[in-house]
Amino acid sequence: MSKFIFTGSTGFVGSNLIKYIAQNNLGEVQTLNLRQPLQSPLPNHDIFIHLAGKAHDVKNVSNPQEYFDVNLGKTKELYDLFLKSTARDFIFFSSVKAVADTVEGVLYEETADDVKTPYGKSKQQAETYLLTRQLPPNKRLFILRPCMIHGPGNKGNLNLLYQFVKKGLPYPLAAFDNKRSFLSVGNLNFVIQEIVGDAAIPGGIYNLADDETLSTNAVISLLAQTIKKKTRLWKIKPGLIKAAAIIGDVLHLPLNTERLKKLTENYIVSNRKIKKALNISTMPVSAAEGLKITIQSFSDNIK
Repeated sequence: MSKFIFTGSTGFVGSNLIKYIAQNNLGEVQTLNLRQPLQSPLPNHDIFIHLAGKAHDVKNVSNPQEYFDVNLGKTKELYDLFLKSTARDFIFFSSVKAVADTVEGVLYEETADDVKTPYGKSKQQAETYLLTRQLPPNKRLFILRPCMIHGPGNKGNLNLLYQFVKKGLPYPLAAFDNKRSFLSVGNLNFVIQEIVGDAAIPGGIYNLADDETLSTNAVISLLAQTIKKKTRLWKIKPGLIKAAAIIGDVLHLPLNTERLKKLTENYIVSNRKIKKALNISTMPVSAAEGLKITIQSFSDNIK
């Protein structure tokens, strides 16, 4: 069994992944709190999984420097300790936002960088640091770029949409026709299991996404279907919605330009490289199936 060093263990993704590791007897986990000084040398372990970081603030009230202090500074510190250790693998959770805030067409690992937010730039600079450090031949570096992750415990925009549907409120953004990629935590856990279980899988940069894309309208329909509510889609003129979002920026309302963008933009992410590395043709969890699991977890948490 492998020995893991984990950061970000109390977050949504970390808690799901640690539970998965325990349920499948993948190894032993030791957690690190990056708010405390790191001790050198760290105990001997096989795999570093670095999930901790400052998440993208959709309200845009965070100090930009905080992103670089945490997402760049702490990653550099931890990776330097990894290089000095006997551990085999360093798995860094970056983000598709380290490449592009918006996507025209499909996002591939080779897509040219076009990052504008402090969050994206901090992740991008962390990636650059990892890639420019000399990696010994007996070690692997994985830079994973997930798109929007969901699953039990998720408290992001999916939860906001769930509250809309649960209360019987109409979804007012149905006039925006979009396609975007999601990543179920089930597929994320599967990828980690495959990576740590097969030393032949090459390190590198990998996008993580479900196989299918979904529109926000389709997500609303899935939400309604899963909790047995009527699907209510309102097609209000996009110009009016955009004006309301600008007002939301000023008054700090739930609907602001950043959240509107997340709910209505096209953001399609290719997962072909990771599937080729894992020698699979499809991810084990479909986009619809994964969303239904997430939606059911919302209902279970309320009971």
